[in-house]
Amino acid sequence: MIKMALLSIEGLSKSFGALQVLNNLSFEVEQGSVFGFIGKNGSGKTTTMKIIVGLLKAQSGSVHISGVPVKYGETKTNHMIGYLPDVPEYYGFFNAIEYLRLVGQIANMSPAKIKSQTSELLELVGLQDSAKRKIRGYSRGMKQRLGIAQALIHEPTLLICDEPTSALDPQGRSDLLGLLELVRQRTTVLLSTHILTDVERVCDAVGVLDGGKLALYGKLDELKAAHRRDTIVIEMESAAAAQRLAQPLLGLPFVQQVGGGGNTLTIDVHNVTANGRDVLAFLSEQDSTVRAYHVLEPSLESLYLDVIA
Repeated sequence: MIKMALLSIEGLSKSFGALQVLNNLSFEVEQGSVFGFIGKNGSGKTTTMKIIVGLLKAQSGSVHISGVPVKYGETKTNHMIGYLPDVPEYYGFFNAIEYLRLVGQIANMSPAKIKSQTSELLELVGLQDSAKRKIRGYSRGMKQRLGIAQALIHEPTLLICDEPTSALDPQGRSDLLGLLELVRQRTTVLLSTHILTDVERVCDAVGVLDGGKLALYGKLDELKAAHRRDTIVIEMESAAAAQRLAQPLLGLPFVQQVGGGGNTLTIDVHNVTANGRDVLAFLSEQDSTVRAYHVLEPSLESLYLDVIA
């Protein structure tokens, strides 16, 4: 099934004085996906997000959400967007129900719709038992959960999350990422973060921004496949077996390098598809027991470091 682009950015450029922050930036985010928007500080992520929500005017280029153009200032696309900042701010004297009622009223929702959405979303984010507690008593993780609820109350087609896990402890991060995996059933997500393992867990596609341009862009599994090294990792029955076989393996004409440690061998070959079978055949001839075999896949971190010098 072909997915349509929910967010389309084409030829976006923006400068502040002599500093060019965005340079002819173009990318798309598929409907129903979670898109990881990553890059070092100053790469242009925040500028891009401000343009998407109509808070900043681009010098050239266009942004469309569900085919509707985004315009600077008061733009009708804003009702399509939910936003979760890295540090949400609340009126601490409100409880969660009161706060979501206020947000719904600002979004011009009917009282009945606000009530039904509030009940459903508080259950989704796991705050139904704390709904009548004052927000000032919430932990950081609970505030982030409430932030997701407020961003979703008007049923947006695009949820923008700006560094949502940056100050959470490991359990809080895991909980929030689990929520994003549930949220993707409701809306498309643009996730801006520096935590690459979070992107690998929840994102379908990524865009790595560097110098106002995309240094890496595409579906995560396809990017990993395209940048896969011809390296095999083999776990032997013992460290002695691995050590005994390292030199004979290096003597094979299709093996370039052999490394590893303990009972593990890492073997660089000319072509992993063809030579993987050859390596296993050779080990079988040596009466050696192979406990595990896999092709070394690149991580998002290794891809990021390859393109960001």
